[in-house]
Amino acid sequence: MRQPSRAASRQRTGSAAEQCFLFQDCLPDRLRALGLRDVDRVLTHSNRTVMLSLHRRVLRIHRGYGFAPDGVLQAIVRFLSPRIPRALRRAAEREFLQFPVATDGEGTVGVSRKERPRPGDAAILQRLEARHRELNLRHFGGVLSSIPIRLSGRMKTRLGELSVDAKDSHANEIGISRRHVARHPWAEVEHTLLHEMVHQWQAETGRPVDHGPSFRTKAREVGVLPAARRKLGTTPAGNS
Repeated sequence: MRQPSRAASRQRTGSAAEQCFLFQDCLPDRLRALGLRDVDRVLTHSNRTVMLSLHRRVLRIHRGYGFAPDGVLQAIVRFLSPRIPRALRRAAEREFLQFPVATDGEGTVGVSRKERPRPGDAAILQRLEARHRELNLRHFGGVLSSIPIRLSGRMKTRLGELSVDAKDSHANEIGISRRHVARHPWAEVEHTLLHEMVHQWQAETGRPVDHGPSFRTKAREVGVLPAARRKLGTTPAGNS
């Protein structure tokens, strides 16, 4: 992948515009929640030469960033800000260019940096792991691998994520937002877990890890809402 210069990142739109479509994964909302300003539309494309471009208040961005962690999206927001020093902008560019967008254009992420465990984590993780085994048997015939589950305090705009190796599409781990666990009913946390297990099923059966037709079909089969959304800043609802 060629790394675009600042000028290319901001000005080259060309054929990428013809491949754009409105994002399915709340990417505009995530970017705005992380500080994106002065952009009217966010479109996605599959051109891997120019990762993003901004022209006439329209941001075009590679759709592989859809599953990127908040830290990567924050780097994109910093890069697009006209008010930060050039050195910081270049550092932000290097950071988001290091994210391994999938070759098929759908978002996959690598293993996230480990966080220090907190009191109560062990019990929550044991509960999630037990639920993963139960849901695996009930909805997937027990064929899914037993993969690590982690709690993430860095996930500020998403409820969960599946980390996938960009080289071989191997499912590495499932991440669940700490805020989600703390503020929302346990039934919603289980729903998020099942959502990510559908992505795990995609990865382990050689399908693209996305929210396309295979996801929607399987989601309906197992009872997942494909477009479920939840604001992480809401008042705590307690666990049940």
